[in-house]
Amino acid sequence: MALAMIEAAERSGELRPGQTVVEASSGNTGIALAMVCAAKGYPLVIVMAEQFSVERRRLMRFLGARVVLTPAHLKGSGMVAKARELAQRHGWFWCRQFENEANAQAHARTTGPEIVEAFNGKPLDFVVLGAGTGGTLRGIGPVLRKFRPDTRLVVCEPDNAPLLAAGRHQDRAEDGSARDSHPDFRPHPMQGWTPDFIALHTELARSEGSLDRVLPVSGDEAIRCARELARREGVLAGITSGATVAGALQLLREHPGAHVLCLLPDTGERYLSTPLFEGIGQDMDAQEWDISRSSPTARFDAPPPRHRRRRRPCRRRWTSKPRPGCRRRWPTRKRRS
Repeated sequence: MALAMIEAAERSGELRPGQTVVEASSGNTGIALAMVCAAKGYPLVIVMAEQFSVERRRLMRFLGARVVLTPAHLKGSGMVAKARELAQRHGWFWCRQFENEANAQAHARTTGPEIVEAFNGKPLDFVVLGAGTGGTLRGIGPVLRKFRPDTRLVVCEPDNAPLLAAGRHQDRAEDGSARDSHPDFRPHPMQGWTPDFIALHTELARSEGSLDRVLPVSGDEAIRCARELARREGVLAGITSGATVAGALQLLREHPGAHVLCLLPDTGERYLSTPLFEGIGQDMDAQEWDISRSSPTARFDAPPPRHRRRRRPCRRRWTSKPRPGCRRRWPTRKRRS
């Protein structure tokens, strides 16, 4: 999606060689844009609300991007407003991922057909995902309607921030971007899964008939499922992925035997400083100490064994110059007069 937005802007002439790219992102799109801009030689500025994880900031900066933070109380709509302001002030190219048509088109060309191909000749009852920018939802919806009309598309959202389920209208500016924060938004741990506004792509997907159901998921369930994914399946995913799996499990309880596809777009390394890793220490716990003490060597609680150095005797017999490194003094032969 990040590559598609940049290449579409290059073809249209909106993005000129060497021009700075700016975007508001909670981190996932920002990291992808940092990779693309590094490869193509564009300076990049990411605007991100300060409550999102520090790992995302460091990854983007590692890839050469500049990260401008906005106050947490301004939420996601605040970082979007700041990106718009910076683009207007400096003449930068603003990606506008929440409204950019290239976002949805990229998923219509890739993600949708990949799902159809992967389930060719196999049953697929539900596809479950979070709204995010709405690009995936709007992109794969028409593809599934055409090739898999029996598959239902389910969007999950935080149970304490029911933006879609509440049904309230999202106030928009002339360019389609959200004008203000949605009144039903409340803070939740699923970073980037549901911003404090309904993205234009998400609203269009709903009006175009791509959305079959909205499913609420709690933050506690999201974290629990993310941990279970790691410990039982070996899948290192973030809280948003855990939330999507939690929604899928809820569907399976309602429809036993159904075939469900979950889209998990993030990775767990971006959540090291979040509640997902709460209680995961960097020092050894009691059980690990017991394992360490179960064998005698390489232990922090035992002094290292003393090794006596054996000096190898110098085998050179009668000489006026001792062997290099030999500390033993040898008598020198007196010269006869």
